[in-house]
Amino acid sequence: MRHAGTGADDWPQRQVTGAGGTRPATGTAPGAAARPDSAPVPHSPAPAPPAGLTAPASGHVPVPAPGPATATATATATLPPPQPQPHPASSEAPGPRTAGERRPRLYAIDGLRLCAAVMVALHHFTGTWRVDQPHNKIWDRPVSHIMPSVFRISAYGWIGVEIFFVISGFVICMSCWGRRPRDFFVSRVIRLYPAYWFAVLFTTGVLAALPAAWSRPSPRQVLFNLSMLQMGSNVGNVDGVYWTLWSELRFYLVFLLVVATGLTYRKVVVFCCAWGTLAALAPVSGFTALQLLADRDSTWYFIAGLALFLMHRFGPDLLLWGILALSWLMASDEIGRRVDHVEHVSGWRGAFVLFSLFLLLMVAIALGFADRVQWKWLATAGSLTYPFYLMHYVAGTTAIHYLHDRADPRVLVAALVAAVLLLSYLVHRLVERPLARWLKRGLTRTFDRLGTPPAPRAATRAATPPA
Repeated sequence: MRHAGTGADDWPQRQVTGAGGTRPATGTAPGAAARPDSAPVPHSPAPAPPAGLTAPASGHVPVPAPGPATATATATATLPPPQPQPHPASSEAPGPRTAGERRPRLYAIDGLRLCAAVMVALHHFTGTWRVDQPHNKIWDRPVSHIMPSVFRISAYGWIGVEIFFVISGFVICMSCWGRRPRDFFVSRVIRLYPAYWFAVLFTTGVLAALPAAWSRPSPRQVLFNLSMLQMGSNVGNVDGVYWTLWSELRFYLVFLLVVATGLTYRKVVVFCCAWGTLAALAPVSGFTALQLLADRDSTWYFIAGLALFLMHRFGPDLLLWGILALSWLMASDEIGRRVDHVEHVSGWRGAFVLFSLFLLLMVAIALGFADRVQWKWLATAGSLTYPFYLMHYVAGTTAIHYLHDRADPRVLVAALVAAVLLLSYLVHRLVERPLARWLKRGLTRTFDRLGTPPAPRAATRAATPPA
């Protein structure tokens, strides 16, 4: 989910638009050094005219004497200077929204990701239908009887998943703009798998040692979960929260087709319209493959994120507002279906209002109103959201099962959130980052070999002498 990275190298630089097209805001424009009129030329005495040229009258450039090549030279000299050609992208997309210095990192998005992750954790600990049942295996009694005010609020925390999907669409489009498909593939692998592999093994260890609240997974289930493709083969998740990763992977697969052709404003807009149309038709089509690639439960949230990024990069226009508005309307239906068929503890009106408020925050970020938020600690907090999300559910509810009678429930929940955040920081520093660097080096070498076949290995045996 989530959960494409927002590392500093993912954030694009501001660009300025001039007569020669779009160029970086700092440095010299491409080709500027080669222009003869870009700097003054020092004066020097004119050299003596060679044979065949008449002497200048008063310091003018020598004029060729009449001869066979005079007409050609004169015609060449009278041609108008070449006019600068527009940048290829300028005919496809509007210019960037603003010009000037380097665009600041969007720390506000890191903050929203952290808030969404904590919302989901509080929902799983104190706001689900399961924890509100009598004699449940987590609290042993309805949590609405233990913490009624907390339950009424955390019952809406599941909306954090929809928030993750919107942020993912925004960040993925931004992080792969101007990059090759191989770069997109490598960035997704090193972002998703290191923390995920650790989370699968960590959760398996918790379930093996303390299986009271949840059943132990089988070895086959654990091994297949390491691929992150278990839902495509109807194999159960080691942790129930992994279902969102299946939605993320399908989004990456479909969006890779656009990345392979080179991202432009026009191509992303066409993709949003085409993918949204397929998502609207998929439920009544009867085609399993279409329903798989254009899932109506997540597609429109990713599309909303893509439209918001285009607003951020190029500025809003009527078409982008229309795509965002349609995504908002389609989200109202998905939120209603989730309330009726999955959650059962929250109302549609409150959930939709909460999502709408979040979408307004994302619009403000896309339009630059949050650029002044430059709290650098949010970058670290944002990097913890993915491992936090992967590890909080089974481990946290298992801890509640064993500790709910030994501590105040509110203190217990707050301590669990803090403990999982600390564990996530350790995983990020000690597991995710080192393993990501190792994977990146290996995958980069692999792609280099695909582009340039490696030389054959030297023979290790001496040639057999002739008989």
